[in-house]
Amino acid sequence: MEIKRLITGVYGSNCYIVMDETTKEAVVLDPGGDVDDITRAIDIMGAKVTYILLTHGHLDHTTGVAQLKAITNATVCISKADDDLITKGEYLFGPLIEGGADKLLKQWDVIKISNLEFTCLDTPGHTPGGMCFKVENCVFTGDTLFAGSIGRTDFAGGDFNTIIMSIKLKLLCLPESTIVYPGHGPSSTINNEKLSNPFLQD
Repeated sequence: MEIKRLITGVYGSNCYIVMDETTKEAVVLDPGGDVDDITRAIDIMGAKVTYILLTHGHLDHTTGVAQLKAITNATVCISKADDDLITKGEYLFGPLIEGGADKLLKQWDVIKISNLEFTCLDTPGHTPGGMCFKVENCVFTGDTLFAGSIGRTDFAGGDFNTIIMSIKLKLLCLPESTIVYPGHGPSSTINNEKLSNPFLQD
């Protein structure tokens, strides 16, 4: 598995390209803008993008979706709750693609590309439909869990107690060596967050 991180859009969101190194099949997570940079990286890797996975519906993670789908014809996937908020034009949500996402995700859904399986973990709190993706020893956490912090909960549909429960029940139970790839900032591990994240200390 090869993982490429790009910092995209005016808010500096992390976009990830995750590729099966044998077949070159790949997914793109959270294309928040700068699609020219994303497609350049895809071309350099020789990747064949079949899915665009979205951790949540905020515009800093979705702005590049329509353009990237037009280029790759990839299947766009997001939770129903956040797809609904984008469709309704809720503040800070979207844009996505006309008619909404191609596939609506729920807890324990599995997106498979070649030998890689992305397990969907429902983690509301930052948004009502926040979703993390676990693959091998990695988890892509969007704006649910950061290195040393958590996602904001003061936007539409956010809730502090909900995001804390999501993290504790869905993420901290993962193996401590699991690498955390967040929606902003550097990577971490589940063990580091258990030990030092100030929001997760009882």
